[in-house]
Amino acid sequence: EGFKIGADDYITKPFSMEELVFRIEAILRRVKGKKGKEITMYRIGKFTFDTQKQVLMVDDKVTKLTTKESELLSLLCAHVNEILERNFALKTIWIDDNYFNARSMDVYITKLRKHLREDPSIEIINIHGKGYKLIAPEPDSAEK
Repeated sequence: EGFKIGADDYITKPFSMEELVFRIEAILRRVKGKKGKEITMYRIGKFTFDTQKQVLMVDDKVTKLTTKESELLSLLCAHVNEILERNFALKTIWIDDNYFNARSMDVYITKLRKHLREDPSIEIINIHGKGYKLIAPEPDSAEK
């Protein structure tokens, strides 16, 4: 019945922790195999963002980003012109979506806004009760 409704796998009680771990690892291997290549460069308006070097470039200016700034900007770029849910970003980058991490993310959003202010066509807006949205004039053109 579980397979009919779309489940990939299931486990019946009682089960051993070892079997559970093996099944989780197998699912993660399947999921990782489907990802394809990771995007390393994004075009955001007149900016170029290199995720590997963690730098944001515009004209001759290169801005080195912190790891958290880079991870957050990568998520925003991957969801450009779409809502990036706050809890998803917190759990992806900070692992936990508690109050203190949420405040920390707000600080990093402010820092990213300052880095991106040289291009008035780009903005990061708050979507009340949902998350953030990176607004860019054109869809992100990414190089793999």
